Amino acid sequence: MHNLLFDGQIYCYFDRRKQIYSKPTSSQYMNNENFIASIVVGAWNGQIKACNKLLAELSDQQLMKDIVEGKNRGIYILGHLTAVHDRMIPLLGFGDQLYPNLNPIFIQTPDKTVETIPTLSDLRSNWDTVNEKLNSHIANMSFEQWLEKHTAVTDEDFAKEPNRNKLSVLISRTNHLANHIGQLLLLK
Repeated sequence: MHNLLFDGQIYCYFDRRKQIYSKPTSSQYMNNENFIASIVVGAWNGQIKACNKLLAELSDQQLMKDIVEGKNRGIYILGHLTAVHDRMIPLLGFGDQLYPNLNPIFIQTPDKTVETIPTLSDLRSNWDTVNEKLNSHIANMSFEQWLEKHTAVTDEDFAKEPNRNKLSVLISRTNHLANHIGQLLLLK
């Protein structure tokens, strides 16, 4: 038997012959919710692991190169990802940013427009610290917590758009990370 969810309200059960069965019980529904959350968290963890592996393979010299001539360098992408993930900490209600000094350098301005940037050693360490903090909270969240509003949305707006929740933040940041991993791969 396969469980499929449709538009958040209709739940159908199909077997191999595609026959529809009855609506699931509340315990089956909870299992589906937890299963969905585990898929999203698993995708996040997979991208973090892939990025960590890639960063371990790339030398400091490689990360100082332009990904494409005249465009962002690897160090900028690492700083950008670290700053974006650091901003997730308050967005998801996990506390304050650890490195707000990275925002003006790696979020608000393009690469090569700031004279002094953190060292690669510092950025690698910051990356690890930010993701350790995020993952310590992410690992303990229930599905209900994932459906809560994130801190950048008002109660009024959240009532109109409940999809502006913590789970949607994790999905979008997972996709963002995957995009930048693709760019960093060009440095190999």
